[in-house]
Amino acid sequence: MPMHRAAAAVTAKGHIFAMLDVDGDGVISRQEYLARPERAAAALGRGGDDPLVRAALVTHEQVYASMDADGDGKVTFDEYAAWAGGATFDAVCRQALGSLFDLADSETVGALSRTEFTRLRVALGSTADNAEAAFDALDTDDDGRVDRDEYLSSIRSYVTDGASPMAEALHTGAR
Repeated sequence: MPMHRAAAAVTAKGHIFAMLDVDGDGVISRQEYLARPERAAAALGRGGDDPLVRAALVTHEQVYASMDADGDGKVTFDEYAAWAGGATFDAVCRQALGSLFDLADSETVGALSRTEFTRLRVALGSTADNAEAAFDALDTDDDGRVDRDEYLSSIRSYVTDGASPMAEALHTGAR
């Protein structure tokens, strides 16, 4: 990987880590990480008995277990940076992030409207303005929808290369 891409990927990992470390104490706790699908479900009007919510919780448990290399219930930046990458994204993160996308996909069409996308991104910590800018960046065909693969590919690009249209629209690191 060229040096500028490697540096951008490290910066991206720092932004993602900061977003996941909700209380800013320098570690991602299990509770912080597992609150993501719970916040998304609540914002999207889904109860804990919804099969999609249960699936999101299971996939997030798997991600956290793989992220917490020493099993102490605290993921440091060093653990996260060593863990995050393309192979990890494909193996576990894609399913977890896809499960959050599925929570927002109220019509189960594999695509999110602007409203669905914004509700999801706000539940995950973005501002509404940044979420709408991210939507615009991903809706390249102007059909008023962002499909699942576009969304997940954009996140993967950010994790692996440090750049993606969605991340740039979110001002890289907006909470």
